[in-house]
Amino acid sequence: MSFPISNERVSIMINVNRLLQRLHDLSQIGRNKVTGGINRFSFTSEEQEAIELVTSYMKEAGMTVNVDGVGNIIGTYGEESETIMLGSHIDTVPDGGKYDGALGVLAAIEIVQTIYEQQLPLSKKIEVVAFKDEEGTRFGFGLIGSRAMAGLLTYEELQKRDASDISIQEAMKQFKLSPLPLEKVKRNDIQAYLEMHIEQGKVLENEELPVGVVVGIAAPLWLEVTVTGVSEHAGATPMSIRQDALTASSEMILAIEQMLNGTTDSVATVGKLNVEPNGVNVIPGRVTFTVDIRDIEEQKINALENSILEQLQKVAERRNVTVTSKVLQRVKPAKTAPLLQQQLASSIEKYGVQPYPLISGAGHDAMNIANVAPIGMLFVRSKGGISHNPLEYSSDEDIVIATNIFYDTLVELAK
Repeated sequence: MSFPISNERVSIMINVNRLLQRLHDLSQIGRNKVTGGINRFSFTSEEQEAIELVTSYMKEAGMTVNVDGVGNIIGTYGEESETIMLGSHIDTVPDGGKYDGALGVLAAIEIVQTIYEQQLPLSKKIEVVAFKDEEGTRFGFGLIGSRAMAGLLTYEELQKRDASDISIQEAMKQFKLSPLPLEKVKRNDIQAYLEMHIEQGKVLENEELPVGVVVGIAAPLWLEVTVTGVSEHAGATPMSIRQDALTASSEMILAIEQMLNGTTDSVATVGKLNVEPNGVNVIPGRVTFTVDIRDIEEQKINALENSILEQLQKVAERRNVTVTSKVLQRVKPAKTAPLLQQQLASSIEKYGVQPYPLISGAGHDAMNIANVAPIGMLFVRSKGGISHNPLEYSSDEDIVIATNIFYDTLVELAK
Protein backbone atom coordinates (compact mmCIF):
# COMPACT_ATOMS: atom_id res chain seq x y z
CA MET A 1 0.00 0.00 0.00
CA SER A 2 1.26 3.51 -0.76
CA PHE A 3 0.16 7.02 0.08
CA PRO A 4 0.61 10.29 -1.83
CA ILE A 5 2.83 13.05 -0.51
CA SER A 6 2.76 16.83 -0.59
CA ASN A 7 4.99 19.63 0.65
CA GLU A 8 2.28 21.60 2.45
CA ARG A 9 3.36 22.76 5.93
CA VAL A 10 1.28 23.50 9.02
CA SER A 11 2.02 25.25 12.30
CA ILE A 12 2.48 23.52 15.65
CA MET A 13 -0.73 23.69 17.67
CA ILE A 14 -0.10 21.74 20.88
CA ASN A 15 1.67 22.95 24.04
CA VAL A 16 4.96 21.11 23.61
CA ASN A 17 6.45 21.93 27.02
CA ARG A 18 3.31 20.83 28.86
CA LEU A 19 3.20 17.47 27.07
CA LEU A 20 6.88 16.72 27.64
CA GLN A 21 6.70 17.77 31.29
CA ARG A 22 3.72 15.51 31.89
CA LEU A 23 5.52 12.64 30.19
CA HIS A 24 8.45 13.19 32.54
CA ASP A 25 6.29 13.49 35.65
CA LEU A 26 4.34 10.31 34.92
CA SER A 27 7.59 8.44 34.31
CA GLN A 28 8.68 9.13 37.90
CA ILE A 29 5.86 7.00 39.30
CA GLY A 30 7.14 3.46 39.83
CA ARG A 31 10.67 4.31 38.67
CA ASN A 32 13.53 2.09 39.80
CA LYS A 33 16.29 4.49 40.86
CA VAL A 34 19.00 1.93 40.07
CA THR A 35 17.97 0.77 36.59
CA GLY A 36 15.85 3.73 35.53
CA GLY A 37 13.09 1.32 34.53
CA ILE A 38 9.46 1.70 35.55
CA ASN A 39 7.42 -0.86 37.49
CA ARG A 40 3.82 0.27 37.33
CA PHE A 41 1.63 -2.81 37.44
CA SER A 42 -2.15 -2.97 37.55
CA PHE A 43 -3.95 -2.91 40.90
CA THR A 44 -0.95 -1.53 42.78
CA SER A 45 -0.29 1.67 44.72
CA GLU A 46 2.02 2.86 41.93
CA GLU A 47 -0.71 2.44 39.33
CA GLN A 48 -3.21 4.20 41.59
CA GLU A 49 -0.87 7.17 41.94
CA ALA A 50 -0.52 7.29 38.14
CA ILE A 51 -4.32 7.12 37.74
CA GLU A 52 -4.76 10.09 40.05
CA LEU A 53 -2.18 12.11 38.11
CA VAL A 54 -3.68 11.27 34.72
CA THR A 55 -7.17 12.04 36.06
CA SER A 56 -5.97 15.49 37.11
CA TYR A 57 -4.60 16.08 33.60
CA MET A 58 -7.93 15.08 32.06
CA LYS A 59 -9.80 17.52 34.29
CA GLU A 60 -7.35 20.31 33.39
CA ALA A 61 -8.16 19.56 29.76
CA GLY A 62 -11.84 20.29 30.33
CA MET A 63 -12.95 16.67 30.51
CA THR A 64 -15.30 14.97 32.91
CA VAL A 65 -13.75 11.76 34.24
CA ASN A 66 -15.28 8.45 35.24
CA VAL A 67 -14.08 4.90 35.86
CA ASP A 68 -15.94 1.93 34.42
CA GLY A 69 -16.44 -1.44 36.11
CA VAL A 70 -13.04 -2.91 35.19
CA GLY A 71 -10.99 0.23 35.87
CA ASN A 72 -10.73 1.97 32.49
CA ILE A 73 -10.20 5.71 33.10
CA ILE A 74 -12.43 7.64 30.69
CA GLY A 75 -12.20 11.39 30.12
CA THR A 76 -15.07 12.90 28.11
CA TYR A 77 -15.09 16.20 26.24
CA GLY A 78 -18.34 17.42 24.70
CA GLU A 79 -21.90 16.16 24.79
CA GLU A 80 -22.58 15.19 21.19
CA SER A 81 -24.08 11.77 20.46
CA GLU A 82 -21.31 10.46 18.17
CA THR A 83 -18.05 9.49 19.88
CA ILE A 84 -14.45 9.46 18.70
CA MET A 85 -12.21 7.65 21.16
CA LEU A 86 -8.46 8.09 21.70
CA GLY A 87 -6.60 5.73 24.00
CA SER A 88 -3.71 3.64 25.21
CA HIS A 89 -2.47 2.46 28.63
CA ILE A 90 -0.33 3.57 31.59
CA ASP A 91 0.71 0.20 33.09
CA THR A 92 4.17 -1.20 32.31
CA VAL A 93 6.12 -4.39 31.94
CA PRO A 94 8.77 -5.11 34.61
CA ASP A 95 11.50 -2.46 34.38
CA GLY A 96 9.72 -0.86 31.43
CA GLY A 97 10.26 2.39 29.57
CA LYS A 98 8.54 5.77 29.90
CA TYR A 99 6.95 5.94 26.42
CA ASP A 100 5.13 2.62 25.91
CA GLY A 101 1.43 3.33 26.35
CA ALA A 102 1.89 6.47 28.43
CA LEU A 103 2.76 8.62 25.41
CA GLY A 104 -0.50 7.71 23.70
CA VAL A 105 -2.60 8.64 26.73
CA LEU A 106 -0.79 11.92 27.45
CA ALA A 107 -0.70 13.01 23.81
CA ALA A 108 -4.45 12.40 23.56
CA ILE A 109 -5.05 14.51 26.67
CA GLU A 110 -2.85 17.29 25.25
CA ILE A 111 -4.83 17.25 22.00
CA VAL A 112 -8.12 17.63 23.85
CA GLN A 113 -6.69 20.35 26.08
CA THR A 114 -5.56 22.27 23.00
CA ILE A 115 -9.06 22.01 21.53
CA TYR A 116 -10.52 23.11 24.89
CA GLU A 117 -8.24 26.14 25.20
CA GLN A 118 -8.95 27.20 21.64
CA GLN A 119 -12.68 26.57 22.13
CA LEU A 120 -12.65 24.81 18.78
CA PRO A 121 -16.19 23.77 17.77
CA LEU A 122 -16.56 20.04 17.13
CA SER A 123 -19.55 18.00 15.99
CA LYS A 124 -18.52 14.87 17.88
CA LYS A 125 -17.82 13.94 21.48
CA ILE A 126 -14.19 13.03 22.28
CA GLU A 127 -13.21 10.41 24.82
CA VAL A 128 -9.70 9.69 26.06
CA VAL A 129 -9.22 6.27 27.68
CA ALA A 130 -6.40 4.90 29.80
CA PHE A 131 -7.14 1.20 29.41
CA LYS A 132 -6.75 -1.17 32.35
CA ASP A 133 -3.91 -3.69 32.37
CA GLU A 134 -2.78 -3.78 28.76
CA GLU A 135 0.55 -5.48 29.47
CA GLY A 136 -0.72 -8.50 31.44
CA THR A 137 2.32 -8.46 33.73
CA ARG A 138 0.61 -9.45 36.96
CA PHE A 139 -1.86 -12.13 35.83
CA GLY A 140 -0.22 -13.37 32.63
CA PHE A 141 -3.34 -12.08 30.87
CA GLY A 142 -3.40 -8.64 29.30
CA LEU A 143 -5.62 -6.17 27.45
CA ILE A 144 -8.20 -6.50 30.22
CA GLY A 145 -9.76 -3.06 29.85
CA SER A 146 -10.11 -3.16 26.08
CA ARG A 147 -11.37 -6.75 26.17
CA ALA A 148 -14.15 -5.67 28.51
CA MET A 149 -15.02 -2.60 26.44
CA ALA A 150 -15.25 -4.78 23.33
CA GLY A 151 -17.44 -7.35 25.10
CA LEU A 152 -14.75 -10.03 24.90
CA LEU A 153 -13.86 -10.44 28.60
CA THR A 154 -15.49 -13.42 30.31
CA TYR A 155 -16.31 -14.26 33.92
CA GLU A 156 -13.96 -17.26 33.71
CA GLU A 157 -11.07 -15.01 32.68
CA LEU A 158 -11.66 -12.85 35.76
CA GLN A 159 -10.68 -15.90 37.81
CA LYS A 160 -7.10 -15.93 36.47
CA ARG A 161 -4.70 -15.64 39.40
CA ASP A 162 -1.35 -13.99 40.09
CA ALA A 163 1.67 -15.43 41.90
CA SER A 164 0.01 -14.65 45.26
CA ASP A 165 -3.13 -16.58 44.26
CA ILE A 166 -5.21 -13.41 43.96
CA SER A 167 -7.70 -13.43 41.06
CA ILE A 168 -8.36 -10.53 38.72
CA GLN A 169 -11.85 -10.19 40.16
CA GLU A 170 -10.51 -10.13 43.72
CA ALA A 171 -7.96 -7.47 42.78
CA MET A 172 -10.74 -5.40 41.26
CA LYS A 173 -12.79 -5.65 44.44
CA GLN A 174 -9.77 -4.47 46.46
CA PHE A 175 -9.83 -1.29 44.36
CA LYS A 176 -13.62 -0.91 44.71
CA LEU A 177 -14.36 -1.85 41.10
CA SER A 178 -17.54 -3.70 40.12
CA PRO A 179 -16.91 -5.62 36.90
CA LEU A 180 -20.11 -7.66 36.93
CA PRO A 181 -22.20 -7.82 34.92
CA LEU A 182 -19.56 -7.34 32.23
CA GLU A 183 -22.24 -6.16 29.80
CA LYS A 184 -22.19 -2.82 31.65
CA VAL A 185 -18.67 -2.13 30.37
CA LYS A 186 -19.19 -3.04 26.71
CA ARG A 187 -19.45 -0.13 24.27
CA ASN A 188 -21.26 0.03 20.95
CA ASP A 189 -21.34 3.79 20.40
CA ILE A 190 -17.79 4.44 19.17
CA GLN A 191 -17.65 5.89 15.66
CA ALA A 192 -13.86 5.69 15.42
CA TYR A 193 -10.96 4.71 17.67
CA LEU A 194 -7.47 6.22 17.26
CA GLU A 195 -4.31 5.19 19.07
CA MET A 196 -0.86 6.76 18.97
CA HIS A 197 1.99 4.51 20.12
CA ILE A 198 5.73 4.16 19.83
CA GLU A 199 6.68 1.68 17.13
CA GLN A 200 8.76 -0.66 19.35
CA GLY A 201 10.65 -1.68 16.23
CA LYS A 202 13.25 -0.37 13.77
CA VAL A 203 11.28 0.08 10.56
CA LEU A 204 10.71 3.83 10.84
CA GLU A 205 14.26 4.42 12.00
CA ASN A 206 15.58 2.49 8.99
CA GLU A 207 13.32 4.54 6.72
CA GLU A 208 14.41 7.77 8.45
CA LEU A 209 10.80 8.71 9.12
CA PRO A 210 9.31 10.14 12.35
CA VAL A 211 5.91 8.45 12.02
CA GLY A 212 4.12 5.68 10.19
CA VAL A 213 0.55 4.54 9.50
CA VAL A 214 -0.33 1.13 10.95
CA VAL A 215 -2.30 -1.02 8.50
CA GLY A 216 -2.59 -4.14 10.67
CA ILE A 217 -1.81 -5.51 14.13
CA ALA A 218 -0.36 -8.99 14.63
CA ALA A 219 -2.21 -11.00 17.27
CA PRO A 220 -0.58 -12.59 20.32
CA LEU A 221 -1.40 -16.15 21.35
CA TRP A 222 0.03 -16.97 24.80
CA LEU A 223 0.49 -20.60 25.77
CA GLU A 224 1.65 -22.01 29.09
CA VAL A 225 3.50 -25.31 28.65
CA THR A 226 4.14 -27.71 31.54
CA VAL A 227 6.75 -30.44 31.24
CA THR A 228 6.71 -33.12 33.94
CA GLY A 229 9.53 -35.57 34.60
CA VAL A 230 10.89 -37.07 37.82
CA SER A 231 12.79 -35.20 40.55
CA GLU A 232 15.69 -37.39 41.69
CA HIS A 233 19.09 -37.08 43.35
CA ALA A 234 21.57 -35.42 41.00
CA GLY A 235 24.44 -37.62 42.11
CA ALA A 236 22.68 -40.97 42.42
CA THR A 237 20.75 -41.08 39.13
CA PRO A 238 22.62 -42.18 35.98
CA MET A 239 22.29 -39.88 33.00
CA SER A 240 20.82 -42.60 30.76
CA ILE A 241 17.71 -43.18 32.90
CA ARG A 242 16.88 -39.61 33.91
CA GLN A 243 13.51 -38.02 33.21
CA ASP A 244 14.84 -34.47 33.35
CA ALA A 245 12.09 -31.91 32.75
CA LEU A 246 14.55 -29.07 32.22
CA THR A 247 16.70 -30.68 29.52
CA ALA A 248 13.51 -31.79 27.77
CA SER A 249 12.15 -28.23 27.99
CA SER A 250 15.42 -26.86 26.63
CA GLU A 251 15.14 -29.09 23.59
CA MET A 252 11.52 -28.02 23.12
CA ILE A 253 12.43 -24.33 23.29
CA LEU A 254 15.18 -24.76 20.73
CA ALA A 255 12.78 -26.70 18.50
CA ILE A 256 10.34 -23.75 18.60
CA GLU A 257 13.12 -21.38 17.57
CA GLN A 258 14.19 -23.64 14.70
CA MET A 259 10.60 -23.93 13.45
CA LEU A 260 10.16 -20.15 13.30
CA ASN A 261 13.58 -19.35 11.82
CA GLY A 262 12.26 -20.20 8.37
CA THR A 263 9.29 -17.83 8.52
CA THR A 264 9.17 -14.18 7.48
CA ASP A 265 6.19 -12.66 9.35
CA SER A 266 5.53 -15.11 12.20
CA VAL A 267 7.41 -15.00 15.51
CA ALA A 268 7.42 -17.11 18.68
CA THR A 269 9.09 -16.31 21.98
CA VAL A 270 9.66 -18.22 25.21
CA GLY A 271 9.85 -15.43 27.76
CA LYS A 272 9.07 -16.97 31.14
CA LEU A 273 10.46 -20.11 32.77
CA ASN A 274 9.83 -21.76 36.14
CA VAL A 275 11.86 -24.77 37.33
CA GLU A 276 10.86 -27.08 40.20
CA PRO A 277 12.18 -27.93 42.71
CA ASN A 278 14.95 -25.53 41.62
CA GLY A 279 17.70 -27.11 43.68
CA VAL A 280 21.39 -27.34 42.81
CA ASN A 281 21.58 -31.08 43.53
CA VAL A 282 18.10 -32.13 42.33
CA ILE A 283 17.12 -33.18 38.81
CA PRO A 284 14.31 -30.86 37.72
CA GLY A 285 10.98 -32.69 37.86
CA ARG A 286 8.69 -29.99 36.55
CA VAL A 287 9.18 -27.00 34.25
CA THR A 288 6.64 -24.44 33.14
CA PHE A 289 7.35 -22.01 30.32
CA THR A 290 5.35 -19.59 28.20
CA VAL A 291 5.18 -19.35 24.42
CA ASP A 292 4.15 -16.10 22.73
CA ILE A 293 3.11 -16.69 19.08
CA ARG A 294 2.30 -13.76 16.75
CA ASP A 295 1.23 -13.19 13.17
CA ILE A 296 -1.05 -10.84 11.26
CA GLU A 297 -3.12 -13.80 9.95
CA GLU A 298 -5.22 -15.82 12.40
CA GLN A 299 -5.02 -18.93 10.22
CA LYS A 300 -1.21 -18.88 10.42
CA ILE A 301 -1.31 -18.53 14.20
CA ASN A 302 -3.57 -21.56 14.52
CA ALA A 303 -1.38 -23.61 12.21
CA LEU A 304 1.75 -22.63 14.15
CA GLU A 305 0.10 -23.53 17.43
CA ASN A 306 -0.70 -27.02 16.16
CA SER A 307 2.77 -27.54 14.70
CA ILE A 308 4.51 -26.37 17.87
CA LEU A 309 2.41 -28.61 20.12
CA GLU A 310 3.06 -31.60 17.84
CA GLN A 311 6.80 -30.95 18.00
CA LEU A 312 6.74 -30.62 21.79
CA GLN A 313 4.94 -33.95 22.08
CA LYS A 314 7.61 -35.65 19.96
CA VAL A 315 10.35 -34.31 22.23
CA ALA A 316 8.41 -35.41 25.32
CA GLU A 317 8.05 -38.96 24.02
CA ARG A 318 11.75 -39.17 23.16
CA ARG A 319 12.75 -37.78 26.56
CA ASN A 320 10.27 -39.94 28.53
CA VAL A 321 8.47 -36.95 30.07
CA THR A 322 4.93 -35.64 29.72
CA VAL A 323 3.90 -32.29 28.27
CA THR A 324 0.63 -30.38 28.61
CA SER A 325 -0.40 -26.90 27.53
CA LYS A 326 -3.11 -24.36 28.13
CA VAL A 327 -4.04 -21.07 26.47
CA LEU A 328 -3.39 -18.00 28.63
CA GLN A 329 -4.83 -15.60 26.09
CA ARG A 330 -5.84 -15.59 22.44
CA VAL A 331 -6.44 -12.33 20.56
CA LYS A 332 -7.53 -11.96 16.94
CA PRO A 333 -5.33 -9.97 14.53
CA ALA A 334 -6.81 -6.65 13.46
CA LYS A 335 -6.77 -4.58 10.28
CA THR A 336 -7.04 -0.80 10.59
CA ALA A 337 -9.83 0.99 8.74
CA PRO A 338 -8.82 2.24 5.25
CA LEU A 339 -10.60 5.57 5.74
CA LEU A 340 -8.69 6.22 8.97
CA GLN A 341 -5.46 5.16 7.28
CA GLN A 342 -6.08 7.75 4.58
CA GLN A 343 -6.97 10.47 7.07
CA LEU A 344 -3.76 9.85 9.02
CA ALA A 345 -1.80 9.84 5.75
CA SER A 346 -3.41 13.11 4.71
CA SER A 347 -2.44 14.72 8.03
CA ILE A 348 1.12 13.40 7.70
CA GLU A 349 1.36 14.96 4.24
CA LYS A 350 0.77 18.40 5.68
CA TYR A 351 4.09 18.12 7.51
CA GLY A 352 5.99 17.22 4.36
CA VAL A 353 6.59 13.71 5.66
CA GLN A 354 6.30 10.60 3.53
CA PRO A 355 3.29 8.58 4.79
CA TYR A 356 4.61 5.06 5.37
CA PRO A 357 2.43 1.95 5.96
CA LEU A 358 3.63 -0.73 8.35
CA ILE A 359 2.47 -3.72 10.39
CA SER A 360 2.51 -3.75 14.19
CA GLY A 361 4.21 -6.85 15.55
CA ALA A 362 3.18 -5.87 19.07
CA GLY A 363 -0.37 -6.18 20.35
CA HIS A 364 -2.39 -3.11 21.36
CA ASP A 365 -5.77 -2.27 22.88
CA ALA A 366 -6.83 -1.21 19.38
CA MET A 367 -7.02 -4.84 18.26
CA ASN A 368 -9.84 -5.50 20.73
CA ILE A 369 -11.67 -2.26 20.01
CA ALA A 370 -11.63 -3.28 16.34
CA ASN A 371 -14.46 -5.65 17.26
CA VAL A 372 -16.79 -2.73 18.01
CA ALA A 373 -15.44 0.23 16.00
CA PRO A 374 -13.18 1.19 13.07
CA ILE A 375 -9.61 1.67 14.31
CA GLY A 376 -6.63 3.75 13.21
CA MET A 377 -3.08 3.78 14.58
CA LEU A 378 -0.12 6.11 14.26
CA PHE A 379 3.36 4.89 15.15
CA VAL A 380 6.18 7.11 16.44
CA ARG A 381 9.80 6.26 15.65
CA SER A 382 11.65 4.29 18.36
CA LYS A 383 15.40 4.74 18.71
CA GLY A 384 17.09 1.43 17.98
CA GLY A 385 13.71 -0.27 18.05
CA ILE A 386 14.15 -0.70 21.80
CA SER A 387 11.07 -1.12 23.96
CA HIS A 388 10.01 -2.80 27.21
CA ASN A 389 13.34 -1.55 28.48
CA PRO A 390 14.63 1.52 30.39
CA LEU A 391 16.50 2.53 27.20
CA GLU A 392 13.23 2.95 25.30
CA TYR A 393 13.31 6.36 23.60
CA SER A 394 11.43 8.52 21.11
CA SER A 395 12.82 12.00 20.47
CA ASP A 396 10.99 15.15 21.54
CA GLU A 397 10.94 16.24 17.90
CA ASP A 398 9.23 13.05 16.75
CA ILE A 399 6.74 13.24 19.61
CA VAL A 400 5.79 16.80 18.66
CA ILE A 401 5.34 15.90 14.99
CA ALA A 402 3.26 12.82 15.84
CA THR A 403 1.03 14.65 18.33
CA ASN A 404 0.33 17.47 15.89
CA ILE A 405 -0.48 14.96 13.17
CA PHE A 406 -2.85 13.21 15.57
CA TYR A 407 -4.39 16.57 16.48
CA ASP A 408 -4.99 17.39 12.82
CA THR A 409 -6.51 13.94 12.21
CA LEU A 410 -8.89 14.23 15.14
CA VAL A 411 -10.03 17.73 14.20
CA GLU A 412 -10.76 16.64 10.63
CA LEU A 413 -12.75 13.63 11.81
CA ALA A 414 -14.68 15.61 14.44
CA LYS A 415 -15.66 18.59 12.29
